[in-house]
Amino acid sequence: MEKVYKKRIADGLLQRKLAGKGAVLIEGAKWCGKTTTAEQIAKSILYMSETGMVEQNIRLASLNPKLLLRGENPRLIDEWQIAPQLWDSVRFESDHGPLGQFILTGSSVPADMSKVIHSGTGRIGWIKMRPMSLWESHESTGEVSLAVLFTAPDQVGGINKMDIEQVAFLTCRGGWPLAVDMDREIALDQAFDYIEAVEKRDISKVDGVGRDPVRVHRLLRSLARNQGSQASFGTIRADLEANESDTLSEDTISSYIKALKEIFVVEDSEAWNPNLRSKTAIRTSDTRYFTDPSIATAALGIGPQDLVNDLNTFGLVFETLAVRDLRVYAEALNGKVYHFRDKNGLECDAVIHLRDGRYGLVEIKLGGDELVDEGSESLLRLAGKIDTERMKAPSFMMVLVGVGTYAYRREDGVYVVPIGCLKD
Repeated sequence: MEKVYKKRIADGLLQRKLAGKGAVLIEGAKWCGKTTTAEQIAKSILYMSETGMVEQNIRLASLNPKLLLRGENPRLIDEWQIAPQLWDSVRFESDHGPLGQFILTGSSVPADMSKVIHSGTGRIGWIKMRPMSLWESHESTGEVSLAVLFTAPDQVGGINKMDIEQVAFLTCRGGWPLAVDMDREIALDQAFDYIEAVEKRDISKVDGVGRDPVRVHRLLRSLARNQGSQASFGTIRADLEANESDTLSEDTISSYIKALKEIFVVEDSEAWNPNLRSKTAIRTSDTRYFTDPSIATAALGIGPQDLVNDLNTFGLVFETLAVRDLRVYAEALNGKVYHFRDKNGLECDAVIHLRDGRYGLVEIKLGGDELVDEGSESLLRLAGKIDTERMKAPSFMMVLVGVGTYAYRREDGVYVVPIGCLKD
């Protein structure tokens, strides 16, 4: 049976970017669907990594790159980073031709950009693509729109169809398009296969530096234990030494994490810096997340039932799932997801900040009335500290939950929304 393409939020972003740029680069983790999305609108395609053609493509990129760019527009150049010198040729053609000529896809940042002359600013647009959100994989009902929340409606409504077992399964399965329609056990295998490829091949291939797969696995496990925190290299080193008897230096850990970022396995969340009435210091360290929660569960070697039996771990990994979905939805609104924490421990798991200055505050909880009350109290406390004479007041405050029957607005104005009801 022919596989039906599930529409992605990136579809609209790509169309919009192509209308205003000569070329668009789609970056993101392997298996997240970049090529498939680009293929939906490409009129001609060059697969740089096609079997038996890699070396020839690399040589042509140096000798006569225009031959590789020849084809009906928009022309897809898949895994362009194999020959970074193509960048200048794409930029030149974009500068001297019509809009929407090229789509580039890449699952890693090129190791060597030393021979690239131009940045592409103004000619080449960027899209960061992530694994599927629950709305894209058809698991969320989409009854509550993030865009609508920014208009601060008096009421929202939705009924969540997912129980704790389903949320646990979706956390471990992840948003990998290949896994979405697979049988349960086969789908769960995909994340384990993904990190095995990362450990044995991808992390070394990105920059040509050989790295020990066992050490990479230990590091992934440590990052999984520290996700959602602002753990420093020193903290991760101590965690490795305490749990794995490893002796990695902080510089080595830094280089490993840098490589993981360049293949889009790790995507940390930047600190948000609002104007506060008080002079409380804001912690500006990035918060550590994987690009998909299944990377964490696979690194830890756990499955859905393990999460159900350990709600503390479940809550940490669920936060990564929620941040993944919020990032996907925020991109569609010209927004970005940040994290806030001050020196006194006041925290906000996600701040969705739009280009026009509007923002929403989000606390992420697995579920339960007590945790929802705790999240609402934290949101109201942070909102009360923001200096609204120097910046806008929050458009909304939301507790995003994994388990909960309904989406609704509390009397204090805070929205409670199950992730199984949310969309962009």
